[in-house]
Amino acid sequence: MNMNLYGHDGQWLMVDCGVSFNEPLVSGDISTSEVVCADPRFISEQKERLAGIVITHAHEDHVGALPFLWRRFKCPIYTTAFTAEVLRRKLAQVGLLDQVPIIEVDDKETKKIGVFTVKWFGLTHSVPEPYAMTIETPAGRLFHTGDWKIDRHPMLGKSFSSTAFKALAKENVLAMVCDSTNALKAGFSPSERDCYQGLLQTIAAEKNRVVVGCFSSNVARLVALGRIAKETGRYLALIGRSLINMVGAARVTGHWPEDIPIIEASHLGYLPREEVLAVVTGSQGEPRATLNRLAVDNCFDLSLDADDLVVFSAMRIPGNEQAIDRLVSQFKGRKIRTLQAHDTELTIHVSGHPCQEELKQLYTWVQPQLAIPVHGEPQHLDANADVAKSSHVPDQLVGRNGDLYQLAPTVSIRRQAVKTGRIALLR
Repeated sequence: MNMNLYGHDGQWLMVDCGVSFNEPLVSGDISTSEVVCADPRFISEQKERLAGIVITHAHEDHVGALPFLWRRFKCPIYTTAFTAEVLRRKLAQVGLLDQVPIIEVDDKETKKIGVFTVKWFGLTHSVPEPYAMTIETPAGRLFHTGDWKIDRHPMLGKSFSSTAFKALAKENVLAMVCDSTNALKAGFSPSERDCYQGLLQTIAAEKNRVVVGCFSSNVARLVALGRIAKETGRYLALIGRSLINMVGAARVTGHWPEDIPIIEASHLGYLPREEVLAVVTGSQGEPRATLNRLAVDNCFDLSLDADDLVVFSAMRIPGNEQAIDRLVSQFKGRKIRTLQAHDTELTIHVSGHPCQEELKQLYTWVQPQLAIPVHGEPQHLDANADVAKSSHVPDQLVGRNGDLYQLAPTVSIRRQAVKTGRIALLR
């Protein structure tokens, strides 16, 4: 549930405004709320100073809170065409479609947002049109990576190009604010193309129904499954509103291949078992999602039988292990087979975030004066800082939620300068 604020000369720029699911509002609390976001009170109480909001990409943890919080900000939103389309669909659901100013941007484009000059840089991630950006003020230039990985063979969009990032080395980048999600993992994150091959081998060997649970915003994974359906003589169907909305946004913005058909989920029941490939939501064990309803045989469009296969093509987000294990046990109790990444040597899921060697490469290309790790637990931030240090970045600043990083004229952190917390949202 990312919410980053950059301040200069009495103005603020927000980067991302996301949600998380089934989380406690207070750390250690047993009870959870279905949809949670960062408490925006600090900035909403001075919204006249908020120059704009920039959304890096269309994942829920970066864009999902905007429809619920925008009335507290009432400022323009800057993002790319695909993310804008996803956001418009969300705004329509809460009656805000015609009220929110959305400015679409593209690769290498520059916008002046209040005192901030923002330039966008395309990279690769597990969703269409992910962007990094530089944020420049008279005090210095920052580089905000957003979520990223180095994927030379993506299923969707252009392959990762280092040219623009190498050029940043000549622009005296004061600080690089960098994704830390996979900073504990050595090597490189595998390509989406590797995942396509792994899923193809898995599904091609099956003679019964196959259900794949994955994140709805991973359009590249959905395209891969569409191609696999064609190659294995199956029909692809989507079960879950978020999946249908995401593919709709991909179609409108030209990211969904015209040669990949999708059938109505209501037709699945008429097909032989060996022709069914359903993609569903709920890979994290969410109680109201489709996978959970399939486990208890309460899904209107599809029923599973013994020896059908459920594939979890998604990471186990820390904190969700018990919910996922409970879901797997329900399937096994009905003799429905399940397959998770740790059950097979085949690559059935790949991360969209950089491992240590990718972090080293980007730090080496950009050559910032300062590394600021974000987006991860404390151990991930510390590991990212270690990678930056080994990559010859002169200084590293590691903080926590609520810390205020002063980057100019001197560098320091004011610990817990801003009161932070979580609030529950209604969907």
